[in-house]
Amino acid sequence: MNFNLPKEALMSVEGLPFKKVSTGKVRENFDLGDELLIVATDRISAFDVIMPNGVPGKGILLTQISLWWFKFAAEIMPTHLVDNHDERLAELLKDRPDLQQRSMLVKKLKPMPIEAIARGYLAGSGWKEYKQTGKLFEFELPVGMKESQQLPEPLFTPTTKAAEGHDMPITNDECEKILGADLFNQIKSASLRLYNMGAKKASECGIILADTKFEFGTDENGKVYLIDEVLTPDSSRYWPADKYEIGRSQPSYDKQYVRDWLETLDWNKQAPGPVLPDEVVANTIACYSEALSRLMR
Repeated sequence: MNFNLPKEALMSVEGLPFKKVSTGKVRENFDLGDELLIVATDRISAFDVIMPNGVPGKGILLTQISLWWFKFAAEIMPTHLVDNHDERLAELLKDRPDLQQRSMLVKKLKPMPIEAIARGYLAGSGWKEYKQTGKLFEFELPVGMKESQQLPEPLFTPTTKAAEGHDMPITNDECEKILGADLFNQIKSASLRLYNMGAKKASECGIILADTKFEFGTDENGKVYLIDEVLTPDSSRYWPADKYEIGRSQPSYDKQYVRDWLETLDWNKQAPGPVLPDEVVANTIACYSEALSRLMR
């Protein structure tokens, strides 16, 4: 599936006749009363720092991947998308067609104060933790596991949700204390079911879903919804299955490429971030585009 990606990165959204109520690392939210308009910019963050330059069209690719996955996620649990989403969004943004492919129209919900992370492979911060402690955070793992190895079973490893700075790992018990037992059990179960669904469908497309992050929210009645983005290269670790090899880091379809480049620099991982070179930007676009085309073919 092809999209007309812009040549210049959209770093902020201006000129809409709606009140901007919040700005995240990537998305900007506009108040429509009972609903929100979420517009994905082309900003990119790594290590919780927004880079000074963006990746042209990244917001379009992220949004379209999310919308594709939300259709499958809706079979597991309610999502924040409004009914008749595509038609209503087209009408709302008829005067701003440049924003349509990077936008979602969603229910206004109360976000939960945790990041719900599901892991199926030993990678990233999980691999670093295992090398130091022999555990994946609170979970005991077999001795002698290697980098990128599949876990005996997918694990739920939540973190805090920091408005600024870094999200921090928390135990399942700590997460339960924050959310309450009922909400915690719903979130843990939903996260693992969504991960398993995503891993199965990705596998059918020749992609390994190593881990991913979900966000959830509740309505005024306490009903739980899947919100924000779902199974995108920004929130997930995607690897090409035909290049997978245990014992090393993997080539990826996600922003790990950017993280790996940043790790070569003498940078303290604090703002401001370094400017991404043209080559890094171009390769990031290629990674995201290939992920979308392989998933949605």
